[in-house]
Amino acid sequence: MYVCICNAVTDKMIRAAAAAGASSLDDLERMTGCAGGCGSCADLAEEMLHGARKPQPFALNVLAQAA
Repeated sequence: MYVCICNAVTDKMIRAAAAAGASSLDDLERMTGCAGGCGSCADLAEEMLHGARKPQPFALNVLAQAA
């Protein structure tokens, strides 16, 4: 889905930027252009960025398969 209409930034692009090391809205703007236009997407973009940076729970079944 498009998060930033001004610069055609999608949620996938935000997750990719987070995976590449973006940790702030400034980083996100530098890497994708998000929130660099009118700024109305800034709150949602920042929320998505921080959500993408949260550590994901480790699946225990992966350990069982490795054993």
